[in-house]
Order: sequence, then structure tokens, then C-alpha cells
Amino acid sequence: MSDMSPLRRRMIEDMTIRNLAASTQRAYIYAVANYCKFHGNRSPARLTFDDVRAYQLHLIDKGVAWGTLNQIVCAVRFFYGVTMGWDNVPEHIPYAKTPQALPEVLSADEVVRFLEAVPGLMARAALTTAYATGLRVGEVVALNARRQLSWPVQRQL
Repeated sequence: MSDMSPLRRRMIEDMTIRNLAASTQRAYIYAVANYCKFHGNRSPARLTFDDVRAYQLHLIDKGVAWGTLNQIVCAVRFFYGVTMGWDNVPEHIPYAKTPQALPEVLSADEVVRFLEAVPGLMARAALTTAYATGLRVGEVVALNARRQLSWPVQRQL
């Protein structure tokens, strides 16, 4: 630990004071170290906001997952905001927005083939009704035929 830079030691101390998990500490140190390597092993204290932005663009070009990118952003923001005490820098380092995945929609032919493949008239009728009404899986699972019937019909059962 004697060959550790004072800046790295201070960052580890700051993370320890804030009781960050050991895995989070390792991830943050790894992220800041890779950030420095990208910039030719320059000290992160000598890097600017434009350097952070360049690194983010590099990671996006590499196709890094948004979750990983946000973890790296957290590490860099922690370094500059807590360890360096630069209050104005972290707020300018943006997080990656979670990509919105569109649901897969079946074609009319696929729906017909799916419903025809369902064994049993009752199951096919239930799936057809659920699909036609646009119910979500959770809503279908929550259905209870007795609860859904009107009161006079329940009395007859």
C-alpha cells in the first residue's frame, strides 16, 4: 500500500468514511483508474470536464452498457465531488438515460397461429379474450371469475 498515490488513498478513505460496500469501492477505483489510463495515465486531478466528456463518448462508442456507463459516472462524480471537493463538476457530468425498449408486437398471422396452437377450447377462449381486451399478464393472472361476476349472478351459483 506504500506505492499508492495520495489521491487514491484519500478516495479510499472517503469511500470508507461513507461506508460504501467493498465491491462498490473496487468498482469506483477501477473506473477512475481506467479513466486515467484513457488519458495517458494523467492524474485525474489534472483532467478537465472536457476530458470526462471525451471519456464518456469513448465508452458510448465502445458500446458499453448504460448501467456500466452510469456506474463509471458515479465513480467519477464521487472522485471530483467528494475526494477533490469540486462542488460544481459532478452536476455537469450527466448520467446515461435508460434506453426504452419497445414491446414486441405479433402480426395478425402470428396471433392466429398462436391461438390455434393452444389446446382446449376454454384456454383458447381465455387467451383470445385476454388478447382482444389488451390485458397485461399480471392483470390476467389476477383475474378471478367469481370476483368478476356481478352480484346477482354469483347468488345463482
